[in-house]
Parts: sequence; C-alpha cells; structure tokens
Amino acid sequence: MEHQHKRRGQWASSFGFLMAAVGSAVGLGNLWRFPVMLGQNGGFAFLLVYVIAAALIGVCMLLGELAIGRKTGLNVVGAFQKLNKRYWWIGAGAVGVVSIILPYYNVIGGWVCNYIAHYAGALFGGGFGQLDSAQYFAAMTGDVWGPLAWNAVFIAITAAVVLGGVEKGIERSAKVMMPVLAVMLLITIARSLSLPGAWEGVAFLFKPDFSKLNMGTVSAAMSQMFYSLSLGMGIMVTYGSYLSKTDNMQRSAVLIPVFDTAVALMAGLAIMPAVFAFNLQPDMGPSLIFVTLRDVFASIPLGDLFGLVFFALVFMAALTSMISMMEVVAAYFIDTFHFNRKKVALTIALAAFVVGIPSSLSFGVLKNVTLFGMNIFDFMDYLANNVLLPLTGLCTCLFIGWVWKSKNAVREISNDGALAFQASRVWSFIIKFIAPIVIFIVFLSSIGVIR
Repeated sequence: MEHQHKRRGQWASSFGFLMAAVGSAVGLGNLWRFPVMLGQNGGFAFLLVYVIAAALIGVCMLLGELAIGRKTGLNVVGAFQKLNKRYWWIGAGAVGVVSIILPYYNVIGGWVCNYIAHYAGALFGGGFGQLDSAQYFAAMTGDVWGPLAWNAVFIAITAAVVLGGVEKGIERSAKVMMPVLAVMLLITIARSLSLPGAWEGVAFLFKPDFSKLNMGTVSAAMSQMFYSLSLGMGIMVTYGSYLSKTDNMQRSAVLIPVFDTAVALMAGLAIMPAVFAFNLQPDMGPSLIFVTLRDVFASIPLGDLFGLVFFALVFMAALTSMISMMEVVAAYFIDTFHFNRKKVALTIALAAFVVGIPSSLSFGVLKNVTLFGMNIFDFMDYLANNVLLPLTGLCTCLFIGWVWKSKNAVREISNDGALAFQASRVWSFIIKFIAPIVIFIVFLSSIGVIR
C-alpha cells in the first residue's frame, strides 16, 4: 500500500491536506449563498441548526469518506469497487456529479477572471467603461467570445495546478491560497464594517429569530451544509486516498467544517454590512457579487483597489473548489488506465471547456433554449446539486453503514486501534440510521416534494 501511495502521490503534511480539504469546501456558495440563507432564515437560529447539522451529519460523513479513501488508496470508483465490486456505480455517480459541475462552475470562474482584469485595469485608468453594473454584467454574460476566452483562462489555471500533482500542485497552492484568502476577507470585513449603517447587516446575519425555524429552514441548513462540505462528490474519498496510515482523520473531520463555517461567516461580515449600508437587496444570488458589490466598490474611496482584493479572494475560493473536482476525475483516469497526469489534466480541462460552452452561451445566443423551464446553465446546476448530489451522498452513507460495515470503517478511522475513537458507537448509529434519513429528507425538499 505504501508503494502505491508513493506512486499516486501523498500529502506531505497534515496542514497541507487540511488546507486542500478546506479549500475544496470553501467555494462560491460560501461567499453569497450562506450569508443570504443565514439572514433570511432566522440569523443565529439558522446558524445553530447549521452547526448542529455540520457537527453530526457533516463530521460523520467526512470521516466515512476519508476512511474509504485511505483504506483503499484509490480513486472514488476504484475505492468502492475494491471494498465491494458490486457497488462501483456509487463512485461512478460521484465522478458523474463533478463532471457535470466542472463545466458550468468554470463559467463562473471565467466571470471572476474578467472582473479581476477590469479592476486591475481600473487602477491604471481602464476599467469597466461607461456601462453601469447591471448593464455590464448582462453584456458580459450575453457575449460569445469574451466569456469563452476567460473560461479558457480559468480552466487552464486549474489544470496547471492539478498537473503539478498532489504535493507540488494541489497541496502547495492550497497552503498559499487559503491563508491569503483569510487575510483578504479580514481586510474586506474591516472596510465593510466601517461604512455608515453597516451594523444593520450584522443584525441581519446574527439576530436570532426562532419564529422562522420550520421544516423548510432545517432542510435548507442541511442542504447548505451538504453542498458546502463537498460531500457526495468523491472529493473527500479522493483526498483521503492520499493520506498516510498515521494521519488523524478524526481531527481533520472536525477542523474542516469548523474552518469552512468560519469562512462562510467571515464572508457574511464582508458582504452584508456593505449591502445594507447602501440600502441594497441581500437576496440577489450570484449577482450579489457581480452587480451589487460592484456598485458598493464604486461608491467608496479606493473602491477599485478593494474590488480587486475582493475578486481576488473570490477567484481563490472558486479555484480551490475547481481543483478538487478536477482531481476526482483525474485520479480515476490515472488509477484505472495508468494515464500520464499531465495528459489527463489537459484532456479534462479541454473537455470541461467544450462541455461548458452551452452553459456559457445560455445567457446570450442560447438564452431561449430551455430544459424543464430552465436555461442550460440553471438546469445543469439543478441536476447536479438538487438531484444527483443528495442521491450519491445517500448511497455513500448506506454503503459505509451497511455494505462495508461501520465496524470496518471504525477500524480505519482509529488507525487500527492506535487512536482512541470514543464516539465510535454514536458515529456508527448516525451513519447507519440518522444520516440516510436526513439526507433523504433533504433530497425530497430539494426537488420540491417537501416544502
């Protein structure tokens, strides 16, 4: 097994693995979706439900996925197949999910690159031109060649990191990007909180309103936790396969949700005070970043500089998530077919770019092409996050608890008894019974059966 680890790559340090895993969890959803959901669903009351969900379901599933990866030392398809050859399709489902997400997520990454370039240009007398924020965003997303060019830039940067391998590519970049992202968030928070009326945004985020707690709120918290922690995508199985047999997975499974939630709260403090200071709407979705916040930066001293800093941190959040998803697919082809990592990374990048073209054009020349009432971009997002992701997560839980058997997972989590796992019985109960039931409820809510 050690020989295989060395051939495939291995994390050089626990800190490097932690930063890579946190980087995977910290994505665009942390920067706009979590703060909005927090404010709309009871503030601190919603946060309490989210933390409980992350502590119970999130930590348990993280432990299970990491254990599968380290036990087998294989990609997500090979891992499930090695533990029980009849269940390879669960891993294939995870690869399918990230293969759907990669192309349209790359589209958003391209938008971010576009804004970075224009803010950098604004510092030297260029910038966005005469169009206001909404007009510029509509013109940018509705264009053909401009967005595609930036999509190519973003996926090329992602591929460059992945082809560098586990230690020299993914780990080295995560060690730099995650601390820098935290510093940039702190700078943005300081500026945001200094604006007149900013504390209304803080109240929006944290004022407890338990009257808003209902089944829909609980389901929303669970859904956000599930997506935010990269569960059911095969990412943690893949990253777990690069762990050494002496690593403490229990500690990592606790720290990943802690850091992920901290970044989400920091993002809320960076964005919402500014939104309220300028009497803007906090529930605008992705356009909150690309339209609303551009108006904010345009209205404050040194706005172009702060805009550049903010979109640089958005870029890093998007990039670390893209890297983890690409690695899931890359690990499958490298393990299964023994392909060269460089060729695999470049091929996946090209495929993601090409497959993402319809999503990129769905705001312009293909805007009238709809699937089930949604444009191509929105349909791909719905299919992956509302349907396939909960299903793969549910199957993973059932596999760990009932097929592989929780006792075998406990043995791996405890490093064959070298580490105490005092919560093993509670963990086994949750992974076998509680987690599958909760995830199934989240699935029914995400497709509209439960409201």
